[in-house]
Amino acid sequence: MITHINTEADLDAGIAALIALDPRWEAVLQRGGRPPLRRREGGYAGLAQIIVSQQVSVASAAAIYGRLAAACAPLDAACLLRQRKDRLVRVGLSQAKIKTLREIAKAIAAKHIDLNALADVPADDAHAALVKLHGIGPWTADIYLLACLGHADAWPAGDLALQEAARVAFDLPHRPGTKEMAALADGWRPLRAIAARLLWTYYRAVKSREGVLIETPAKAKPTAAKKSAKKPVKKPAKKPVKSPLKKTSNTRGRNGR
Repeated sequence: MITHINTEADLDAGIAALIALDPRWEAVLQRGGRPPLRRREGGYAGLAQIIVSQQVSVASAAAIYGRLAAACAPLDAACLLRQRKDRLVRVGLSQAKIKTLREIAKAIAAKHIDLNALADVPADDAHAALVKLHGIGPWTADIYLLACLGHADAWPAGDLALQEAARVAFDLPHRPGTKEMAALADGWRPLRAIAARLLWTYYRAVKSREGVLIETPAKAKPTAAKKSAKKPVKKPAKKPVKSPLKKTSNTRGRNGR
């Protein structure tokens, strides 16, 4: 039984096992392509990187994390606790993220949790331990388990990209919520992290047509010069993306409808 995805060989074996478990994944793989391994550093540094990246752009997250790693080398719980609050603010961290990083560091220092040891705990139990930490929600916990520890059964059910990819891939009537995603993936245990990787890759392949999760910046009011500019030519509406998969009674059953 595959319990962790640590290597490319593990990933290939996991994909084959998931398709054997549910043949509908073959069409998802064909449309989206083979997913990348998606492994990151574990421990405190890995969890800190996930926290830093939340609600900011990819470029901003990389810059902030780079400054944090430079200010605190090596980036571990002990070093973070030695940092003055004003220095962490200058790094670019919000007050909320500073508190989260500090509370997690305190829990590690007090030996209330061992982040690396969670690799040897069943995914659901490891998830439960992580969400007890201040500032750690279900999505953060699952991303850490999947990307940093390689758990084969981590399932970020609240991830919007996964939800939208599932809607298109399985021709669902609406984008499933967190509870619906949990029910949908029940039959894919213990390989839900493989399913997540395939859906992320599938989403990237179709989002240019779907565009549902791409937020458009608020438009400023046009100036006089802009008003006089030539109006853009309207492009014909694109046809919606059709799912490569046919509806089956299994799809309805797994989605709880």
